Amino acid sequence: MPRIQAPSVAEHHARQRRALLDAARALLAESPQAPSMAAVGRRAGLARTSVYQYFTSAEELLAAVVADVLPDWAGQVVTKVAAAPTPATRVWAYVEANVDLFTSSEQAVARALTRVVEPRVLRGPLEEFHARLQVPLRQALADHGEPEPETMAELVSSLIVQASQAAGPADCTQAAGARTVTLARLRRLLGPYLGLDPLPDED
Repeated sequence: MPRIQAPSVAEHHARQRRALLDAARALLAESPQAPSMAAVGRRAGLARTSVYQYFTSAEELLAAVVADVLPDWAGQVVTKVAAAPTPATRVWAYVEANVDLFTSSEQAVARALTRVVEPRVLRGPLEEFHARLQVPLRQALADHGEPEPETMAELVSSLIVQASQAAGPADCTQAAGARTVTLARLRRLLGPYLGLDPLPDED
């Protein structure tokens, strides 16, 4: 029996499960294909048979990844928004946090999940994810004095998606990466509305 390197069996199992989820997430960031149970086990340092002690199938593992990553991503955004001091900066914090996700390896994970996970499995978690994100954005917009916070929140979210997708290879040189280009464009659009100064490199 393998040695348990944790204070309890329950914590050992929790650590092993965490390692498998992290391994699957890392593999999805590298390839849009569904990782095999063997590949996930190798990345986590576990035998293929051990993986089945935690997940009965690749489908169950991928569903667990969905249930794990979406709340994590939402939490990153909500935490950054909550730390901003004013309504306007809370809206901008929302923008920045989402652009950070769009321009990081997490976007590759998101694209891979939409390819390899059944839509019926994704639908509920995605709806919860978007609903959770809209709450702090709508509140920040309302506090900013926006008379239509729900409509404006949808527009801001759409702008973030479009601006992130528009930052193509020609824009992303060594001097200006996708994040810099995307934030600069969004600041030009939203800065006057929010009453924020231009970003330093826009002067």
